[in-house]
Amino acid sequence: MREESRTVAAPAEMGTDVIGIPEGADLDLDLRLESVMEGVLVTGSVEGEAYGECVRCLDEVVWDVAVDLTELFSYPDRAKAAAEAGDEDEDVRELEGELLDLESVIRDSVVPALPFQPLCQPDCPGLCPQCGARLADDPNHQHEIIDPRWSALEGVLQDASTPDETKES
Repeated sequence: MREESRTVAAPAEMGTDVIGIPEGADLDLDLRLESVMEGVLVTGSVEGEAYGECVRCLDEVVWDVAVDLTELFSYPDRAKAAAEAGDEDEDVRELEGELLDLESVIRDSVVPALPFQPLCQPDCPGLCPQCGARLADDPNHQHEIIDPRWSALEGVLQDASTPDETKES
């Protein structure tokens, strides 16, 4: 058994269109590598910061990412024997000599942990649909909008607001 703590650069495509960890950003790995009968069991955690946009107001969002991972890297002869026995699993990861590639394992753990719709704050009011103003800056922001289906009645309301004396003359 061996424990490793390292800071590595994030690989490309570590996120979605809305939020993700930028390529080259620091990822803190705290891993435990254990030799088991089938191969090397890797357990530990990954921490980093994801950047994106609030889906309501488009402000920048910084999201602290902390995920746990567990993955078994099989010895090549064990993976081959399992494949011949018909126990082939699609996600069997193999050791490459004495090396193991953690990039896809980290990506598979981090990306699902990112928020699907990131918000700058849970009660973010978003943007005004008419003018695009940020509603958090002006909570009383509103527009007088008359439904076009009622526009014919607007003339009737104006007639009712004029005094009866002017109508008689």
